[in-house]
Amino acid sequence: MSASPRAYTPESPETALKYAIQHTRLDRVQVIEGVIHPISRSWSHEATVDCVRTGIDAAVTRTACVAGRGDLDLPGSCNWYIPDLAVVPEGLTTGAGALLPRQTLLIVEVTDEFDGDTDRIVKRRRYAEFGAPLYLLVDRQEQSCTLFGEPGKLGYTKVSGPHPFGTPLHLPTPFDLELDTSDF
Repeated sequence: MSASPRAYTPESPETALKYAIQHTRLDRVQVIEGVIHPISRSWSHEATVDCVRTGIDAAVTRTACVAGRGDLDLPGSCNWYIPDLAVVPEGLTTGAGALLPRQTLLIVEVTDEFDGDTDRIVKRRRYAEFGAPLYLLVDRQEQSCTLFGEPGKLGYTKVSGPHPFGTPLHLPTPFDLELDTSDF
């Protein structure tokens, strides 16, 4: 006896696309401007993400948050992101599926050669539009870090950087720390 297929009636192309990527047999995928992108990261990329995680770990614990690579939905758009790292209040993670960018405290994206402009331009614009309070861009090609804050519909209104790797980067409240970028 075979299992019955799951009943699903798409309400919109956006809903259908987001449903499909959550039920794919691929490892993990995200949707960027309506295009499905499989996620495959190099070890050097993961090492950079790990440096950021290590640098903010004490503040994440102190603020009762969780740092990870969970799904972020951007409702009303054909976008479903899996950031390299996001910091969210612990209370939002219990039983949560996808969260919204505005529910994060910090989103970190680390560029790769094939997606640098996506992180620099597209994701920066979308994260601001959907209210992510802080967006840290670690640009491995440019060897710099830029922190964006104060999101609005037209983008971020506060920018710190780009700062060359090796320059301490101040992360404001609730983190209140100097992030060491020398190992990026």
